[in-house]
Amino acid sequence: MSRVIDLFLEYVRIDTQSVEDSDTHPSTLKQHELAKLLERQLREMGAQDIIYDKEHCYVYATIPASAGCENAPVLGYIAHMDTSPAVSGAGVSPRIIKNYQGGDIVLNAEGIVMKEADFPSLSLYVGQDLIVTDGTTLLGADDKAGVAEIMAMAEYLLQHPETAHGKIRLGFTPDEEVGAGADYFDVGLFGADFAYTVDGGRIGELEYENFNAAGARVRAHGRSVHPGDAKNKMVNAVLLLQEFHSLLPVWENPMYTEGYEGFYHLDSINGNVEEAVADYIIRDHSKEKFEQKKALFSEAGSFMNRKYGDGTICISLKDSYYNMKEIMDKHMHLIDNAKNAMEELGIVPIVQPIRGGTDGARLSFMGLPCPNLGTGGHNFHGKYEYACVQAMEKNVALLVRIAGKQVCNSDF
Repeated sequence: MSRVIDLFLEYVRIDTQSVEDSDTHPSTLKQHELAKLLERQLREMGAQDIIYDKEHCYVYATIPASAGCENAPVLGYIAHMDTSPAVSGAGVSPRIIKNYQGGDIVLNAEGIVMKEADFPSLSLYVGQDLIVTDGTTLLGADDKAGVAEIMAMAEYLLQHPETAHGKIRLGFTPDEEVGAGADYFDVGLFGADFAYTVDGGRIGELEYENFNAAGARVRAHGRSVHPGDAKNKMVNAVLLLQEFHSLLPVWENPMYTEGYEGFYHLDSINGNVEEAVADYIIRDHSKEKFEQKKALFSEAGSFMNRKYGDGTICISLKDSYYNMKEIMDKHMHLIDNAKNAMEELGIVPIVQPIRGGTDGARLSFMGLPCPNLGTGGHNFHGKYEYACVQAMEKNVALLVRIAGKQVCNSDF
């Protein structure tokens, strides 16, 4: 197998699942296991300026510039080490399907089948090799495929000093999946002029637009009374939340939206007659529509309080990240370089908005312009996750080629 696949299979067997609502950073100590491995591997391959932030679980390193390119702008590559809380990342048992010939894939004998009808992207990979799960865990291609590709790229450049490139900075982050990947990322220490996150799906994906995002918690206060004597007395907090939700536009729901369309997403709800809590995420690519969505959301709470009394509905709403396009419009050479490099390698550029966010969205607003590249993975956050071997291998070549473009297109 190729080096990138060897690394990937090693990384996915390490459980680095992050968790929501943790008061520690990283949210799970087990993420340090992969961080320690990356630090050791970077030292063994001869990388420089290696820093392992043992408190916050970040790993930084340098691939020094090739001869004559020392004054080129510094380019960064960033990927996250954690996997989604949605599905277990413990005991991952990957399997390689050689020369996939189309059709459904039986993941295990318990009847877990990845059906081509449900996942039509499989048809893109007829004749290629796929890495799949055993149907009991996620795979971890999000984002260990990106981690492995950056590490394989770094090793290649260190072994081939004749390849022209400027100084390259590597960054590996924790807790991206729970929105905290950039919390303690040291942009000044990283020291790059520009960077790419390698955290997308299909190879060729090139993303520099993402949602504006907010998180909201709605708390309903009811009144519990014995149901046999409840007339004109009981106020059911669960039903209050149901009524609140009915005030939001039905069609602005993730299951009905695509492309640039935003949404309100009811992520969880729990409680009882006395008190109930619902967690939402609010998303839109347009800053104007984003502000309108938040205003409507707050007005729904105000309406309920006018109807049932002050304090019936309490809303806490906080912005999470913003659309990086606002920043990237000033640095479109990063998009042009990536597109040109893809085309030279026979990769079709797929320029599209991210229906989510990445570390790069926040980092762009922290002074590090940072679009996103695909990894060759699909079906993230679930047991049907898979990655294409040939796509991952070509992505390593793409990272090398983009680094060269940074030199060629600079006036240093």
